[in-house]
Amino acid sequence: MCSHTRPKTVRTGRTGRPRSAEADAAILEATRAALVELGWSKLTMGDVANRAGVAKTTLYRRWTSKNELVVDAVAELFDELELPDLGSLMADLEGVVLQFAALLARPEAKTALMGVVAESTRDDALRGRIRSAIVDRQKRLVLEGRARAQARGELPYEEDAGAAARSADLIFDVIAGAVVHRALVSAEPVDEEWARSFALLLVSGLASLQG
Repeated sequence: MCSHTRPKTVRTGRTGRPRSAEADAAILEATRAALVELGWSKLTMGDVANRAGVAKTTLYRRWTSKNELVVDAVAELFDELELPDLGSLMADLEGVVLQFAALLARPEAKTALMGVVAESTRDDALRGRIRSAIVDRQKRLVLEGRARAQARGELPYEEDAGAAARSADLIFDVIAGAVVHRALVSAEPVDEEWARSFALLLVSGLASLQG
């Protein structure tokens, strides 16, 4: 008999197979590809599973619905947004606005956002997922930009933590709302001229609040 024995499988307290990062990445990439080729309405979980080379059961173990899957696929795109230090609050704002607009111009992002936002009007759980996966995660850009502007002396430090959190929410809402409306609702260009005018308006507003 062979003296070699197979290594024992290490089991954890979890039931079922552990999640694979490679499978997750393949599924999210396949979802974005399907959004480009098929659009929101024709995208199905089965098609995504085929594209990703995984079983439908694997897909459903990770995401219970198409809505959740699409939100997470697009959230990865938003995580690519950065706020490079361009030397001033004005320049930083222009830069992130143009990055955001370029993201919204991507077919998979545009299709997904319009679809999930429409669905979320009648699905509270989906609205919560959009908030946690996209909105709350991207508020990091506001916090980073504000901290940088404060360090430069362009904005004062806020001693009241509650007020600081509320102002960060407001800044995010203004930027995200304006760019999404301009790009997806009005279908007008978000170019350098518009970004500069918008950043000037926002910086002027912030300055007036400090007075």
